[in-house]
Amino acid sequence: MTRFRPCIDLHSGQVKQIVGGTLDSKTTSLLTNFISPHPPSYFSKLYKENDLHGAHVIMLGPGNRTAAIESLAAWPNNLQIGGGINETNAQEWINLGASKVIITSYLFPNGTFSQERLDKVLFALGGDKEKLVIDLSCRRKGEDRWFVAMDKWQTITDMEVCEASIRQLEPYCSEFLIHAADNEGLQRGIDEKLVENLARWCSIPVTYAGGGRNLDDLEMVKKLSNGKVDLTIGSALDCFGGSGVTLQECVEWNKKQ
Repeated sequence: MTRFRPCIDLHSGQVKQIVGGTLDSKTTSLLTNFISPHPPSYFSKLYKENDLHGAHVIMLGPGNRTAAIESLAAWPNNLQIGGGINETNAQEWINLGASKVIITSYLFPNGTFSQERLDKVLFALGGDKEKLVIDLSCRRKGEDRWFVAMDKWQTITDMEVCEASIRQLEPYCSEFLIHAADNEGLQRGIDEKLVENLARWCSIPVTYAGGGRNLDDLEMVKKLSNGKVDLTIGSALDCFGGSGVTLQECVEWNKKQ
C-alpha cells in the first residue's frame, strides 16, 4: 500500500529544504525553501510520536555528522541514513542507530556504475541486504528517460533508470529511494510517468520523492502505482514551512490506508 514517508534533509548541520537542482558547491546558487529553527532530533521525535516509519535522513555535503547522529539517537533503529556512505562507514552508521544505510554516489566512480563497490558495501554490512537502500535519484534526459544523478544531483551517470537496471540491482538491496531531482523542492507536482514506471519495474519497496505538494499527490501516487510506490513530501509540509499539507493530515492519510 502507498504511504507517506517523511524525511530529514541536513545541510551544514541544519535541517533544510532545498531546491534539488541548485544543490552544488557554490553557496550563491543554492536556493533554500526552508531552514528549521529546531534541531534534527525534533523531527525524529515528531516522526516517532506519529509512528511514521521509513524516514530517510540525508546528509547533503560536509558538516552534518553530528546532526545526523543526533537524529538517529532520538529514534534508534528506525531512520535510514544517506550521504557519503561507503564500505568504510556503512556498518558504523548501523551501529550508531540507523535502520538502513542509503548509497548513491559511491556506486558511480567517475559517473560509471561499479558492481565491485556495491559488493564491498554489502560485504561490510555482513551480506545483509535488508540493511541497504540504493538511491537511484535521477534527472530526465529526453522524452521519458531518466539517468541516475550523483554528487548532489549535479553529475549525470551512465546508468539509466529502467527495468533492466532495476532488475540488476534488486538482488543487492531491500528497497530503492528515487528522487526526481528536476522536481525536487519545486512543489510543482510529481513526475507521474516515473511513478508509473517504478511501479511496473520494481518488485521491492520503492519511495519516490520530488514535487509532492498535498494529499491529492498522495492519492495520485497510490492510483498510478496501484499502491506499490511510497511518497515523500518535503517543502510543502507545514513542519518545513510549507502550506500545501500538514504533517497531521499525512499521518491521518496513512492510518486510513
